[in-house]
Amino acid sequence: MELGDLAVVVLTLVVGFAAGVLSALLGVGGAVVTTPAVRLLGATPIEAVGSTVPAILPGAISGTLRYAREGLVDWRAALGLAVPGALTALVGALVSGLVDATWLMLATAGLMLWSGITVVRGGRTGADRNGADRNGAGPVPSDDDPIDELLSGFESSETDLAFVEDHDASAGAPRRSLALLVPLGAASGFVAGLLGVGGGIVMVPMLTGPLRIPMRSAVASSLVAVAIFSVPALAGHVALGHVDWAFAIPLAVGVVPGARVGARITIGASDRSVRRWFGILVVVLAVVYGVAEASALR
Repeated sequence: MELGDLAVVVLTLVVGFAAGVLSALLGVGGAVVTTPAVRLLGATPIEAVGSTVPAILPGAISGTLRYAREGLVDWRAALGLAVPGALTALVGALVSGLVDATWLMLATAGLMLWSGITVVRGGRTGADRNGADRNGAGPVPSDDDPIDELLSGFESSETDLAFVEDHDASAGAPRRSLALLVPLGAASGFVAGLLGVGGGIVMVPMLTGPLRIPMRSAVASSLVAVAIFSVPALAGHVALGHVDWAFAIPLAVGVVPGARVGARITIGASDRSVRRWFGILVVVLAVVYGVAEASALR
């Protein structure tokens, strides 16, 4: 192995570790990091889509086991999402072979941007105003927190007003209706297979928004679905020859210890903090990713 090849392997391992941290920390598959990183390391656009998928499963399983021990997984929501999504993930993987991979990269950046902004906009809850996290994870920053001021432009005043007007137990109760979970799971699975992402960038904003599931539980439950989505998605991409194992194996090796670190951070944090991390990191990655891919079109 030449020195240049060794450097690529080491960098890919580091990327895998970072992806594992984000996977467990934010409930996504980690491909929001691995896909653009693998592109920078020399993969073609379609290899960047397919080669990240093998790392999704071990990272998601590692994070899920940690969350399950803490009782954070909402199993009804997780399985309601996972079963329909497992079917559509294979369809998405097969469709990816029919689309220009550069446009898939741009679609991924756009989806990441929507996901990050959506989660941040829903960030201020009635419990935040009371100075405590709704899951009892401890105090949250006061209204003088500089991060609050930074994100104030994203936060939805309409959401604040709705909560004040409807501040009772039933208003904030999670919704776990299969009529809502099944189409969300199906859409997330298709996106996971099509773009080579975990699907969490679709599920987490919807779980914490319309479905009213607390952020940490949404992250944990999303990871269960992400793990299940990745199996048929991987089968489809392998069959189509989209996986470069020189990238896929180091990513998969690095992602497991990273996922354990990410899960530990999330378990010890408030819902509000996790929401901020998700929003800020995903938006930043989306902008960098989108600009890089748009430049490649010129």
